[in-house]
Amino acid sequence: MAEISGSQDKILHQIKRLGPQSAKDLSLSLGMTTMGIRQHMAILEEQALVTTTPPAPQKRGRPVARWQLTEQGHARFPDAHAQMTVELIASVRDLLGEQALDKIITDCAKKAEETYHAAIETKRTLAAKVTELARLRTAEGYMAETERLPDGTFRLAENHCPICIAATSCQGFCRAELQTFQALFEDRATVKREDYLLEGARRCSYLITPIN
Repeated sequence: MAEISGSQDKILHQIKRLGPQSAKDLSLSLGMTTMGIRQHMAILEEQALVTTTPPAPQKRGRPVARWQLTEQGHARFPDAHAQMTVELIASVRDLLGEQALDKIITDCAKKAEETYHAAIETKRTLAAKVTELARLRTAEGYMAETERLPDGTFRLAENHCPICIAATSCQGFCRAELQTFQALFEDRATVKREDYLLEGARRCSYLITPIN
């Protein structure tokens, strides 16, 4: 894996978390000069960790180029025990069948739901519950964050999927994740998947809408 500086690592994390960023965006959010950002981006581009998106048209001035992670750039964010998990999935599927695999995933999801529920049940407001869930998911490697939308809906965004390769091999993980979130908030809110990494989005996100 290519050696990068601390500043370059911060840049990669910012793009991973927020999506394509311009040099000005990164300068403002990271407290670096625009020139310094461009110097770092040149190094990261040489290492094939970032690439530019097609310049977006502007009302005034020249089009603005934004930087995004390449496949190698995304690979710097670990996919936990990916190969071993994929091999285990294949073995269970071959030896015990699809139903057994689904039962295992469901059982794991139920245990996760119990852990999450124990942590959020002491929180009084929906906002606090969603924030706590995001904290727990971040601790598991999902780089989760929350946003309250103008209509009162909450967005739970997961900017990294530490089991992406396993989920690609068996999408039961994704189904179980959605069902877990729906069960956690069933008395307070509806939960709907908004963005889906496996359908080409840069992340997974969920809209959590209070029940009036």
